[in-house]
Amino acid sequence: MDERIYWLGWQCLLPGAGSRLWSLVRHFGSPRAAWEANVKDLSGAPGIGDEGPEGLARRRSGLDLAQTAAKLESAGISYICHTEPSYPENLLQIFDPPPVIFVRGSIKSTDKLAVAVVGSRKPSPYGLAVAEKLAKDLAAVGVAVVSGMARGIDTAGHKGALAGGGRTIAVLGCGPDVVYPRENHRLVEKIINNGAVLSEFPPGTVPEAWHFPVRNRIISGLARGTVVVEAAERSGALITADFALEQGRDVMAVPGNVVNPLTRGPHRLIKQGARLVEGAGDIIDELGLENIFPLPEAAGHSGLKMSSEEEALYSLLSLDPVALDELIGRSGLLPQKAMAALMYLEIKGLVKQMPGRLYVRTGRGAF
Repeated sequence: MDERIYWLGWQCLLPGAGSRLWSLVRHFGSPRAAWEANVKDLSGAPGIGDEGPEGLARRRSGLDLAQTAAKLESAGISYICHTEPSYPENLLQIFDPPPVIFVRGSIKSTDKLAVAVVGSRKPSPYGLAVAEKLAKDLAAVGVAVVSGMARGIDTAGHKGALAGGGRTIAVLGCGPDVVYPRENHRLVEKIINNGAVLSEFPPGTVPEAWHFPVRNRIISGLARGTVVVEAAERSGALITADFALEQGRDVMAVPGNVVNPLTRGPHRLIKQGARLVEGAGDIIDELGLENIFPLPEAAGHSGLKMSSEEEALYSLLSLDPVALDELIGRSGLLPQKAMAALMYLEIKGLVKQMPGRLYVRTGRGAF
């Protein structure tokens, strides 16, 4: 068996304990070596937890790796290891990414251009309307919307993204096959068809209180920025904002009625320097993504504006695949700038990434 399946085994045994799992694997040098370690060797390893080496070894012996992988496949659930190219790039950059994520639906390379929309589970009608409108407008220009599928603002964000014809990612505090809250059953199916339902907790894991603060680091970690739309001064949404700040991501907030206690959280963030958001344009501006907006008055490129970097790369592409390294070399651009420009071209539908980091024109904007 390859290393991938051993990562799966450890994620099933230690879900939501990313830092412990990383420490354990580093100690032994690989997930397989850790899996094959005896009780004596485990007793001197970090990350074992309160159950002790005997308890961990006992649970490990009861987990059939091949059977676990087969059950996931039959349930339509994929698992993605941090070592794989399909693992979300934004998430890989945080301090403690989950070594393995469980996914229903699909993760795409364009999902790295994402914004988290979070807030109260008991919002005002104003908060619901703003969250849905922001998500809809973001999705309409190709920005994926990330949230936690909780009642209230999270649900409004997912619904808005779907209404805008875009993609949305729901990060759960339970297994990917567990619908919570239950009334979101239909929403889950729509998200799977237009994005992904994602969790670091294995299938069958029921929601527990400690899961939600832990999963909030993934919500902010998947996104370029986090927008808080109504939240009490002590709330999960503000925990997500704190994670975003720790991860070096942008934090934004929507102002509201000063007598509404749910505006105290966003107002506090604004006082501390968060960008005040009145519409999707403020979010796009804060993230420096103005050039992804379609401009109908522009000539050529199917009405889509291009930056000078995008123009340079687009001119090197055709319907024949070109390798990323060749594009970087021929364009003379720094690798980071070239990859960012290619991402924007892909979002605009002008370029498609093929397996092996190859790029082609789609034909939509061909000259």
